[in-house]
Amino acid sequence: MGTLVWLVVGALCLAGVSVAKDSPPKVQVYTRAPGDFGKPNTFICHVSGFHPPEISIELLRNGVKIAKTNQTDLAFDEHWHYHLTKHAAFTPYKGEEFACRVTHMGTTKMFIWDPDM
Repeated sequence: MGTLVWLVVGALCLAGVSVAKDSPPKVQVYTRAPGDFGKPNTFICHVSGFHPPEISIELLRNGVKIAKTNQTDLAFDEHWHYHLTKHAAFTPYKGEEFACRVTHMGTTKMFIWDPDM
């Protein structure tokens, strides 16, 4: 009987995965506090609504990967769309560019932080 229960649970899980369609990520780039130059802050890249779950997120300062970053665990919603958040402590200065580079299903896109937002 136990084996039958596990087979049913496994079949339901696989059915849920097969129903999910490929979806590109929605990306939001923002900071924890207002983007004031010269003040310590947190740079955040929130990526959501994507499937399949294979994704790469990099935070960049002037085109160079920021070494010390933190990332949440991969999570999903009831439609098997995933979301992740990556962040790093930073102090922005005028003339610098901060970006989030996201690669999903072989497509790479850059999302630039606008300090005026």
